[in-house]
Amino acid sequence: MSETKPSVLFVCVHNAGRSQMAAAFLTHLSQGTVEVRSAGSAPADAVNPAAVQAMAEVGIDLSAETPKVLTTEAVQASDVVITMGCGDTCPVFPGKKYLDWALDDPAGQEIEAVRPIRDAIEQRVHDLLAELQTH
Repeated sequence: MSETKPSVLFVCVHNAGRSQMAAAFLTHLSQGTVEVRSAGSAPADAVNPAAVQAMAEVGIDLSAETPKVLTTEAVQASDVVITMGCGDTCPVFPGKKYLDWALDDPAGQEIEAVRPIRDAIEQRVHDLLAELQTH
């Protein structure tokens, strides 16, 4: 009996900070046991340099990532959808688990302000991963 791995979609407005960091943490920590996606309702042109720097400090390279547009297909293909400040722009489908993580937006912030956001995301991803692995 083959089990399909759970899939998680992280969504924020620009897909340049919070959702990128969360996706990178989950990809890193799950070691391939979770399918990870991230997207934004209004993607930025590039990942936030402070987010890239903050993740590099913990050994995760975001420099090659690019913001992606949120699609209905991405939501439909995911078991868990985690929104971070995108409000009503995230489409809702029945049968999906939705979580909203209230986190400060690192956009325009200096690295000192981004580190605590990164650390909060890492803790939430640890909790999420533990929950996914018990189901």
